[in-house]
Amino acid sequence: MDIKFRKLTKPSAEIAQCLQKWENDPALIPLIRPNKDKDALERRETLTIQDLEKRLEHDHMFLIYLGDQLAGVMDYQIDPKHLYKKEAGSAWIGIMIGEETARGKGVGYQALQYLEEEIRKQGLKRIELGVFEFNTSAIRLYQKAGYQEITRIPDFTYWNDKMWQDIRMEKQI
Repeated sequence: MDIKFRKLTKPSAEIAQCLQKWENDPALIPLIRPNKDKDALERRETLTIQDLEKRLEHDHMFLIYLGDQLAGVMDYQIDPKHLYKKEAGSAWIGIMIGEETARGKGVGYQALQYLEEEIRKQGLKRIELGVFEFNTSAIRLYQKAGYQEITRIPDFTYWNDKMWQDIRMEKQI
């Protein structure tokens, strides 16, 4: 499988449009952002080049390609305020496989390995992430990669007519 990764340094309208499509996909919304209620779950947002440029001020973003097709995006932040463990030198990561045709093929695992290596190059020693308790395939992926649960935050996100926990995981690298 031809998987490539590219650091995003200069957003384009095409990239912003693709990310907006994924971030507003009803199948992905419950997996990629916390929602306090049904209205929040149904909210849709626009994403401009300027929005992406603003994200790049604190996010290190990488595009995921499957062949020539943009299939996903991943990012990390250094010491963001939403870390559960406030340890200096920690990265917070996120991975989104936006194209359905790229899911379930090991793309997420390879993306995670690549992202960990990029974080190592920055001299960081710890990674933390959050995953909603109903996202069992992502939980298995992170466990397989050596992440361990450190806490659960109750009533964190709304989906399927109820509130769910956010599972926080970490890995020392």
